[in-house]
Amino acid sequence: MKRFFIYLFIAMTLISCNSKKERSLVLYYSQTGNTEAVAMQIQSLTNADIEAIDIEDPYDGTYAETIARVQKERTEDVLPSLKTLKSMIEDYDIIYLGYPVWFGTFAPPIIQLLKEQNFAGKKIVPFCTFGSGGLEATVNELRALLPQSTVADGYGVRAARTKAIPAEVERFLKENKYIAGNVEPWGEYSADELVTEVEAKIFDDACGDYQFPLGTPISFGKRTTGFGTDYRFNVKSAAPDGSESHSVIYVIVKEGAKPEFTRVVR
Repeated sequence: MKRFFIYLFIAMTLISCNSKKERSLVLYYSQTGNTEAVAMQIQSLTNADIEAIDIEDPYDGTYAETIARVQKERTEDVLPSLKTLKSMIEDYDIIYLGYPVWFGTFAPPIIQLLKEQNFAGKKIVPFCTFGSGGLEATVNELRALLPQSTVADGYGVRAARTKAIPAEVERFLKENKYIAGNVEPWGEYSADELVTEVEAKIFDDACGDYQFPLGTPISFGKRTTGFGTDYRFNVKSAAPDGSESHSVIYVIVKEGAKPEFTRVVR
């Protein structure tokens, strides 16, 4: 009988260990509120803990003033001082890490965070907001900087498309099994074709009002998604040094709506 209870205790212990629920934290830096909007949506769907990253001397100037300050800090190799986190990173298994993309990389508070905190053994799920792009580049940077962490593919959205956040974040979380629910798989892009006047107009309607020139679309592939027709344009442009540069620009076309430029991958 004594042996039976010993075996029972061991079995219950193993069940308890195997059924331990992963703890999640949404940790983010947001200056204008766009990244915070994504963070709040993730938190509401995952029921994770959440904390904003605060700095001692906030970037609270105008857009031009913030750009000038960051450029100066980059030149002087200075990073902002962070306020102490209330959350303990070691208590969590999954970290949803959010940031705006500035100058093609994460905003400086994230760089300082990575220096201060130990993310070894954690699963990092990046999410970001940007003017034109930067998701893929910053995910690769995180993988290089956090070799002892598992950095998953992330979610990114242009600051001009914040209305898309609720539906896109829900799909992202379901598709990657962070929350329960099924999503309809989207097919592959069609084989590339040369751009005609029709596709050139779609590209211009989506990208023509962007503040910087994005180049000339040369070819495209497309697919149908739950959000509309998704175009993948291969674009040629001139680099700052005058050489030829290539990028991929994504555009979504919803029925009855103006085409939307969603992101650029350089």
